[in-house]
Amino acid sequence: MMNPTTRMTALLGAMRRERNGAVADAMCPVGTPYGLNYGVSLPTLRMLARAEAPDYEFAKYLALQDVRELRLAAYHIAEPARLTETEYPFWGEGIVNSELAEEAAFALLHRVPDFPNLFERWTAPDMPWSLQYAALMAASRFTGPDPAWIGRALETLHRAAERAESADGTCTREQALLIARGAVALLVRIASCNEENRQAVLRAAGSVGDLPAENYLREEFSWQLEI
Repeated sequence: MMNPTTRMTALLGAMRRERNGAVADAMCPVGTPYGLNYGVSLPTLRMLARAEAPDYEFAKYLALQDVRELRLAAYHIAEPARLTETEYPFWGEGIVNSELAEEAAFALLHRVPDFPNLFERWTAPDMPWSLQYAALMAASRFTGPDPAWIGRALETLHRAAERAESADGTCTREQALLIARGAVALLVRIASCNEENRQAVLRAAGSVGDLPAENYLREEFSWQLEI
């Protein structure tokens, strides 16, 4: 059985053979940039990561590397059942840009057994924008999203929208728009469950303000929910 370093080296070698410098140069995720980025496409990266046997400790080892492909692969190799509340801080510290937030949501977070608890914690006012975005995007993929999350999503959006227009530096307009995108994804998912949910989403959305990030939500609803 290979040790983590040898196994990581083998995986990195496979990633390097798929590298694309032009793609890497064109990538501009919102947030902290990667130390090393080979520009491997997400479909290829996912294929290589899923070829690995699930291994939570190995996934954590990969998540600590400052290499884009290894950090993203970690979300596919980690076993969701192992991501308990005590593990939230470890994974949260690594979600420092928009691509990491999106891939974590897509591959791992929505499969966590106690996801509702994670959602509540990561959409709290004191959480970084990247974790709020990840939580919203993961919630949009969660089976049977709770209609109670409608209010939480809109509160998270309004808070980000206000901060983006202030001078406190806790959230930029670009980051607020990403949170708006996450809120849209979740609310459209809830609305798609049944007509009762759809009406609840529309009623709640009627109270949304006029800040730029909130206007984005309203514009998206106009065609996604045909209002």
